[in-house]
Amino acid sequence: MRFLIFLLFAAAVVNTDGFPARVLTLERVFPANKTVELQVLIARDRVRHARILQRFSGGIVDFNVVGTSDPYYGGLYFTKVKLGSPPKEFNVQIDTGSDILWVTCSSCSDCPQSSGFGIELNFFDAGSSSTASAVSCSDSICSSIVQTADASCSEDKQCGYEFHYGDGSGTSGHYVTDLLYFDTIVGPSMIANSSAAITFGCSTYQMGSLTKPDKAIDGIFGFGQHGLSVMSQLSSRGITPKVFSHCLKGDGTGGGKLVLGEILDPTMVYSPLVPSQPHYNLDLQSIAVNGQMLPIDPAVFATSDNKGTIVDTGTTLTYLVEEAFEPFVNAITGAVSQSTTPVIVKETQCYLVKSIITGIFPEVSLNFAGGASMILKPENYLVPGDPIDGGVPWCIGFQKVQNGVSILGDLVLKDKIFVYDLSKKRIGWTDYDCSNDVNVSITTSKDEFRNAGELNESSSSRTTCVLLALLLHVISVTLGYSL
Repeated sequence: MRFLIFLLFAAAVVNTDGFPARVLTLERVFPANKTVELQVLIARDRVRHARILQRFSGGIVDFNVVGTSDPYYGGLYFTKVKLGSPPKEFNVQIDTGSDILWVTCSSCSDCPQSSGFGIELNFFDAGSSSTASAVSCSDSICSSIVQTADASCSEDKQCGYEFHYGDGSGTSGHYVTDLLYFDTIVGPSMIANSSAAITFGCSTYQMGSLTKPDKAIDGIFGFGQHGLSVMSQLSSRGITPKVFSHCLKGDGTGGGKLVLGEILDPTMVYSPLVPSQPHYNLDLQSIAVNGQMLPIDPAVFATSDNKGTIVDTGTTLTYLVEEAFEPFVNAITGAVSQSTTPVIVKETQCYLVKSIITGIFPEVSLNFAGGASMILKPENYLVPGDPIDGGVPWCIGFQKVQNGVSILGDLVLKDKIFVYDLSKKRIGWTDYDCSNDVNVSITTSKDEFRNAGELNESSSSRTTCVLLALLLHVISVTLGYSL
């Protein structure tokens, strides 16, 4: 499921040979104790995956997903972006599987006027922004993105776009250049308003589920690797480093941290990104349960045009190829059959548990290229259901897919620091309590640790001053609605 994330930047000014760490504060739309139907989450993921797969196969490919309608304690994360002059806030979804930031235009037709997410919808009006300018077909920016099929030229010579999703929904509009605002820390207890011109989409037409008030949002923030992504635009001008990080809190009221910069931790492990891929692909090589390798042919994980393993914060559950899914479920069942009651609930393998799951369910290890392992606790592969006679059912949160693409969603990514280091072409992770402060690197020449929550000037003898990055704690919101 695509995380709903609204972007608000805060950062640190650094010395002349470094970069600032831009900080995004995450808020959770759905609290952890809010019951959401598992089938709804799966359907939402299916739409998201069709978007991912169209780049693999040249068309829109739907996932064959198995799931249940049992309650699921789910969460979505959001942040805000400020655009235009004077600046206006927009609530946008974060999407690591696409690249373009787009928001709804004031001239959009068939667009919802209210949102079931409990937020006020805003519309971008280029005519009301003194710094907005349309991107013409002759603009070099348009020429570059036309090559990716993310742009087209209209009769009025505006550079346009059109995106389609797997459920038949979609959006079209034109590109605009305007100011993106973010907060920059310039000294102890001093925050300056900063801005940079970026190119983004202005949606003039929406269809399908995008028009439904219960799912309405102001736009989508593409966090991919394409040159027109906000990350690429800012890093190409030296405004931010070519790296971003997140730490998503999985329990309680949720929340987390999202940083345009590098979160550092001495226990971080890294695996190289598979080259020449449009998404964040890693080379998954094996899976172990209780330290025992599962009988899975590594070839089923190999990356090709329509195969591989994607790390995607926009997907709620985790999806395994069929050849890996069956051995995984069998291994979990075998490990807990003496201490739980295995049951099938609406075609999903579940286990009735009369106590806490800690100490009952085995540790799982996803092993990647470079010797990097991702250790999964039971909460990273199980989802709870409503209590029934005999105990609480804990169900396998992984879903089986038959199209060759495994997707690691927030079920396994939560409660971990994740670093997307695009300059070194790698992804790193480590277990972490995301309610705690984190350390951020504020230079590109070497790692310098700064504790989030502190703001001190460096005592370095260099003529230029290095200021500490301040990471904002997540503001968790509790909204009384369901997906």
